[in-house]
Amino acid sequence: MSSTSKLRSLDINNINPHVKEAKYAVRGELATRAETYRAKLAKGYPPTPPDESLPFDTVVSANIGNPQQLDQKPITFFRQVLSLLEYPPLLDNEAALKGGLGYQQDAIDRARRLLSEVHNVGAYSQSQGVPGIRNSVAKFIEERDGYPADPAQIFLCAGASSGVSTLLSIMSSKPETGVLVPIPQYPLYTATLAVLNTRCVPYYLDESKAWGTDLNIIRDSLKQAKSEGTDVRAIVVINPGNPTGASLSSEDVRSVLKLAAEEKLVVLADEVYQTNVFEGEFNSFKKGLRNLQKESPGKYDHVELASLHSTSKGMVGECGHRGGYFELVGFDPEVTAEIIKLVSIGLCAPVIGQCLTELMVDPPKEGDPSYPLYKQEYDGIFQGLQKRATALYEAFEQMEGVKCQPPQGSMYLFPTITMPQKAVEAAKKEGRKTDEFYTSRLLDATGVCVVPGSGFGQREGTLHFRTTFLAPGVDWVSRITRFHKEFMDEYRD
Repeated sequence: MSSTSKLRSLDINNINPHVKEAKYAVRGELATRAETYRAKLAKGYPPTPPDESLPFDTVVSANIGNPQQLDQKPITFFRQVLSLLEYPPLLDNEAALKGGLGYQQDAIDRARRLLSEVHNVGAYSQSQGVPGIRNSVAKFIEERDGYPADPAQIFLCAGASSGVSTLLSIMSSKPETGVLVPIPQYPLYTATLAVLNTRCVPYYLDESKAWGTDLNIIRDSLKQAKSEGTDVRAIVVINPGNPTGASLSSEDVRSVLKLAAEEKLVVLADEVYQTNVFEGEFNSFKKGLRNLQKESPGKYDHVELASLHSTSKGMVGECGHRGGYFELVGFDPEVTAEIIKLVSIGLCAPVIGQCLTELMVDPPKEGDPSYPLYKQEYDGIFQGLQKRATALYEAFEQMEGVKCQPPQGSMYLFPTITMPQKAVEAAKKEGRKTDEFYTSRLLDATGVCVVPGSGFGQREGTLHFRTTFLAPGVDWVSRITRFHKEFMDEYRD
């Protein structure tokens, strides 16, 4: 029994059991320990020597897609506009802005336009989001996919995570409700379903086919869930993938949509990495659905699709501003009304995040004064990510017992590791899963924090870990390769 149980109303035994059941590996034990190490290494004021007991001088947080924590620079145009929105009196002196501070006229004009829409970023907006910004999002989607988008079906949200929570809350009507979730998956989904007391119905991605979807596997998972009394309402698809980095082909997208039509499943398309594509091109579910509807009139008209996007990823990387949106297609108007009611309970998404979403979907265009710098910064970030992804992949390819799919997109690699039996036994002695044992030792030896594959789900008998390739430079990659060699030598059978 908790020592506080007699002194307080709440103790660990009487809080919501579904919250206790939820797990979120990317901010779990290793992330907490990494922050402890970071604090030990930090110099205070007055300066104090770094803790010499640690065998590294920096901590590399490769556990979470948090670009600007890892020195990804903000896009200048975006921050200039946001600064003017936060302190509009700056607009009273355009000459100073353009003279000594480097603001271009289009940044000043955009700030004025957004202020005419939101009036003040410190005030609430409409719960669904600022109408003018939703119009900009609709225009972006139409230009991307070649099909119209309805601003009335677009919801601005505090990052895609907030949108996911809203949508899963709407469909989780009873404990028997189920949602198909890809494995491996971003633990937001399993954690949210656990809190909602809704069943996760796992379907495994095919690692041998670059982590693609296998319709037969999805059908088998669906069939088994139904036989167990699960009312499967939806299927989650993460494209490009997290943690796998895989980008779905247009055929994969069509296959999922056809299955959704057959089985009356809502499609939740998590598309927050749509600009992080290194191989091929991004294929949106909205475009795939509209193409099917055009090819077969009437057959796919009632497919329900919710697509999500965010300012946190891509070359924007503004996680802390909490901006994003989701678009509904094919939803019953009465259900949409309930979604509006649900988001109204939370009043509105952060208005500054809504404005950042507008900037993401309508950045400077060729011919605009800010375009040359925007283009330089955008391309530089993209090329840096691709360079680091390639360096990390090539390092994994040289490591004993490690296999990795070539980087296709998103911000992650998810290599497979084959462990010596002695390492498996050592992990058992510590009461840890083998991948947890490996990643824990990696952090303690190198300061590089990654996430064990068990935190995302993986096929029985396989071991993985997820790492971002956001950290600047490639020197930290050598820490991993050096540790891995020493680890394998230590536990070699």
